[in-house]
Amino acid sequence: MADLITVEDPDDPRLRDYTGLTDVELRRKREPAEGLFIAEGEKVIRRAKEAGYEMRSMLLSAKWVDVMRDVIDELPAPVYAVSPELAEQVTGYHVHRGALASMQRKPLPTAAELLRTARRVVIMESVNDHTNIGAIFRSAAALGMDAVLLSPDCADPLYRRSVKVSMGAVFSVPYARLDTWPKGLDSVREAGFTLLALTPDEKARPLDEAAPHRMDRVALMLGAEGDGLSTQALVAADEWVRIPMSHGVDSLNVGAAAAVAFYAVATGRPRD
Repeated sequence: MADLITVEDPDDPRLRDYTGLTDVELRRKREPAEGLFIAEGEKVIRRAKEAGYEMRSMLLSAKWVDVMRDVIDELPAPVYAVSPELAEQVTGYHVHRGALASMQRKPLPTAAELLRTARRVVIMESVNDHTNIGAIFRSAAALGMDAVLLSPDCADPLYRRSVKVSMGAVFSVPYARLDTWPKGLDSVREAGFTLLALTPDEKARPLDEAAPHRMDRVALMLGAEGDGLSTQALVAADEWVRIPMSHGVDSLNVGAAAAVAFYAVATGRPRD
């Protein structure tokens, strides 16, 4: 059973994992280096735990202690009970859901390991908006994508905002980073995947005509909001595909486009 510890000092060193959560640059550097990430909210904490992530500690407002009692009773890690005011002082924002957990990261698999068993893969290039990362992972999990591959400069899927927006779906879909870009795409093709680049370019083939759901192994490439896929990535693709637009709209937000494209890729595929 975890120790329930009341903390009243925002500078208490035991709360270090939770300090400055709104400082994006600090957390981007610190969390991967120290092997931790932050799960926020009851559902996300439970999903991280169910996915096998080890908990370092929890930070709870008093009213959340009873809600999380079953989790607390199973934990060897400390649980810090604090006032909402102190939580805000420590984290830098009002913790609406009243529950935070510091989790231990797992070693990432290699791209080769994921490609051996996957049939429907998402590849993201330079997607650095954490909200978009979370939304794409949530859609990937819901619509049956098997794995996610990230270019070296993509944002961290385990950053707090990404985890929160995904509602913990980042724990459901395995992911890996490609070591090089766009050279790393060669290994995806060599594993038997057809590389489809999603782009609003008029030269691209409509998704329904491309019929990706009939392809044996598909890797759908997505670019960053606004810029889209780079020229190098487009050149590396086997085919360009697009979502037909109406009413003068030229494109969708990458999160929305991903959901539409994942459905097209997975249509007709047996569900688990």
